[in-house]
Order: sequence, then structure tokens, then C-alpha cells
Amino acid sequence: MQNKKFIQVFEYQKLRYDDSEDFRKHHFDAMVKFNELHQNKYFTIIHQGIRFGSYVGVIQIGGLTIEVLPKADNNENTDKNLWQNVLLNMLKVCKKIQVESISETQLKKRYHSILDVYFELYLNEIERLIKKGLIKKYRKNQSNQNALKGKLLFSQNIQHNLVHKEHFYCEHQIYDKNHLLHQILYKGLLVLKTFVNDSLKDKLNRLLFEFQDIENINIQKKHFDKIIIDRKNNDYQKAIDIAKIIILNYSPSLNYGNEHLLTLLFDMNVLWEEYIFRILQKHKTDEIEVSFQNSDKFWENKHIRPDIVIKTKDETFVIDTKWKIIEANNPSDDDLKQMFVYNLHWKAEKTLLLYPKSNQKDSEYGTFHYDNLGKKCKLGFVDITNEQTIKNSRVLANEIFAKMYY
Repeated sequence: MQNKKFIQVFEYQKLRYDDSEDFRKHHFDAMVKFNELHQNKYFTIIHQGIRFGSYVGVIQIGGLTIEVLPKADNNENTDKNLWQNVLLNMLKVCKKIQVESISETQLKKRYHSILDVYFELYLNEIERLIKKGLIKKYRKNQSNQNALKGKLLFSQNIQHNLVHKEHFYCEHQIYDKNHLLHQILYKGLLVLKTFVNDSLKDKLNRLLFEFQDIENINIQKKHFDKIIIDRKNNDYQKAIDIAKIIILNYSPSLNYGNEHLLTLLFDMNVLWEEYIFRILQKHKTDEIEVSFQNSDKFWENKHIRPDIVIKTKDETFVIDTKWKIIEANNPSDDDLKQMFVYNLHWKAEKTLLLYPKSNQKDSEYGTFHYDNLGKKCKLGFVDITNEQTIKNSRVLANEIFAKMYY
């Protein structure tokens, strides 16, 4: 049995193979190759190691799982379980994962890593489909038959049956379970064979037995594009969505020895932006309109796109989210210039730069000195945790709405 290793790090942390018994040179080599194939966007290569960036999530290389967690404080003794829960909750709110057992204040079930959540969800969904009964579909099949069945393919018949005149090479329809939906689910199960922990091995093997008659094909993005969800196969939607995540993030070409690489990485800047929008949208009142990623022409073919625009009967506000720790009341010049443009272009009297909180206090509204228009901007800081738990989303939303006015 392959020994499973687990490393948890925070974003922007360094990991060197000379400093770790679990992270070895061959793991480093696989990550370097993977990063190069993705324009070096996920992390930075340093001497004998990796420096993680703004991408969080999981990298699994054979028996080693590296979980990269977000961090919005300067505490060296930060609770990793808390920030794993924060990340899972953000993924749930942003609909990148559907885990009913995760509440907004705590995880009712503890997972080894975020990938384990996806793995268990996937196996549970397939088990549910099997119990309900896997659907059959018609598909075309070409093969040699002892009797004429369907349509005779003349050229292939001559090629295959020049000697055996008693055979017929035909194209005919078969009604069975060996179709694209099940081929995708089967491929996802085969990928999991390399990565699941021991607690899920038995369930995985039982499910693989149910798919023993399904063809193993090389599933790519184009295969998912062919899937059309309708009334008959609607139950497959969740399983197919998870299979897409697993299969398209699997890199079998990045193997060293018997090890393969599977990644599930999210840009925290993008995740933070969507998370704030979704909780504001969920808890807004009827008098407030919240819109996300508004885009408008700015110059020639270039567009301007603020993160969140909030409109009331009398006012327009723009919120720009920034997942980074800054000194209180000291935004960058680029951030202020960006907000000034939002003020003008979206005719907003006030704009808000929203950061995760790390012992800072909100600034007062500052006024831009331009034609006495009275355009204002402030810095706001929100803590998404409440001591050792995840802050309730309604409380968090109300805090953000209040920042726009005071």
C-alpha cells in the first residue's frame, strides 16, 4: 500500500525539498513541469523549492498531497484547520463545490484535504446513480456479424471478409450503458484509483465493478462539450460536473516513476471577489441592486470592469475587492487611480476598496481633488472569521453594506 503524505502550507509560503522529508526532488520536478505547461502562473520556482503565490487549493503528486491555504493575518501560529474550513466555505458559497455537510459556521465533517471532499462527493453521486439505475442509450456499432444486421458497409466488408464470405461487416444500433456519460464517469473513477485514501478504496472498487463493461476512452474537454443535459439524464449533472474537475485537472503525462499529478487550484483574488458578491447578493434588501463584473467600453476596444456595483434609489457605490494585507490607510497609488476612474465612469459618489482584515481599522472617506466633484473613496477591512469559527454570512454582508454609508 502506498504511503500517503500530507503537507499544509499557506499562500506565499516556501517549500524546499531539502527541508522536508515528505517533499522530495521528484515531486519538485513534477511541479516545475506542470507550472511550465501553465505559463508559470501557479507558483514561483526558487532554489531547491517552490514559492506559492495567490493560488490556493490542492496539488496531489502520487502519494503526496500539498494543500495550499489562504491566509489573511500575520500570525505565525495561524490555525490551519480554520483556514481549511474558510476555503471550503468560500468554495461552497461560490458554487464550486456542493457539500451540504458544511455549514457557514463549521464543518460537521473533517476532511483530510479539499480533494477528499470532491472524491467523496463524486463516489456518493455515482453510487446514487447506480442505485437508481444507470440509463441506457442507443449508439452506433460497427462489427462483423454472422448475419446481416443493420446497414452493410461495403468497403469494410470487402476488407475484412474477402475470405470469409459467410460474415457481414455491418453498422447497427445497440441499446446499452456504454455511452459517453458513463465513459466520462468511468474515466473519473479510474483517475481516483491513484489518489483516493484508504477509507474510500473499498467504495471505489465496488463502483468500478459496476462499470466493467464500459469502454475506457481518452476523455478530453471536447467530450464534455458534447454532453447535453436533458430531462432523462438530469440526475447526472452533479456527477459530470465533478468528473470534469477531476479529469481535466489530471496530468498523467507528468509522471515520474509511478506517480501522477492532480491539481485543484483557485486564484484567491478571483475567489474573494465572487465570495463577497454572493453574500451581498444573498442578504441584500429589496431596495438594493447588486451586480457583478459589470463591463463597459473604456477606450477603443478596451473595457473597464469594477468588481461589484451597488445601486440604491438615490446612490451608486462601487466596491473593488483586494485579497492582500496592507497597512491601514495606505493604499497603493494604482488602486486609488483605479477607484477614481470607477467614480467617474460609473457616476458613483463613493467607492470602497475592500480588504481582508488584519488588525486594521476602516479609513474615513477621502475626497479626490478633481473639479470639486466631491468623489470619495475609503478603505474597508472585513474579518471573515470570528475567533475560531467562520463568520456568519449575514453578519458579514451587513458589515459591508454599513461601510458604504459610514
